[in-house]
Formats: sequence, C-alpha cells, structure tokens
Amino acid sequence: MSRRAYGALETDVLGVLWDGDGALTPGEVRDALGGDLAYTTVMTVLTRLFEKGLVSRTQQGRAFAYRPAQSRSELAAQRMRDILADAGDRAGALTGFVGGLSKRDAELLRRIVGEKR
Repeated sequence: MSRRAYGALETDVLGVLWDGDGALTPGEVRDALGGDLAYTTVMTVLTRLFEKGLVSRTQQGRAFAYRPAQSRSELAAQRMRDILADAGDRAGALTGFVGGLSKRDAELLRRIVGEKR
C-alpha cells in the first residue's frame, strides 16, 4: 500500500464529510474512504480535525458523529487569508497569485472585486 502525501488523509476525510448527508460516524467515514484503513486511524484523524476546529461532533450512541465546521469554499478562503497574512510581502504574494490565474479565474476575480466596491 502506498503512503498518502502529508495532510492528504485529513483532506480525504473532510471530503467524505462534505459529501455526506449529515453527521457521519468514524465507521461511516472509514467505509466511504474504502481501502484498508484502520478504524483507529480514522478516529485519530477526526479527533485532530476536531481539535483544529475543522469539524464539530455530537454524541451518537457510544460514538461521536462528525460534520464539517465550514463549507469547502469557506475553508479555502480562510486558508488563503492565513497564507496571505503569513506572506510578509502581501503585494508580492497577491501579484504572484493573480499572475498565475487562468483567464477565466482572473475575469471572475475582477467581477467579484467590482461587486465588492
């Protein structure tokens, strides 16, 4: 079995939660991920995501059921703000980001910025 890239399992677990209907138990997340992950591995990832504030949990029987604390787009926006805050050279970071956008995404960004003015 090949190893996942750093953070990939957390991303995969969040993806399952975003795609799920309501809160999911660790067993349901494990089943949705497929493969041969141990239940304890999925529990560890869910606990870490909870401690980071990325998921919420509620008691469901003897286990917890988890749901994402934010939508995909909300999390992506938060991560972009965090990266920009850590960049040091905000203008350089923004210039590099905008310069790497596709024409379609650049036009979308222009429209969004125009609407926010």
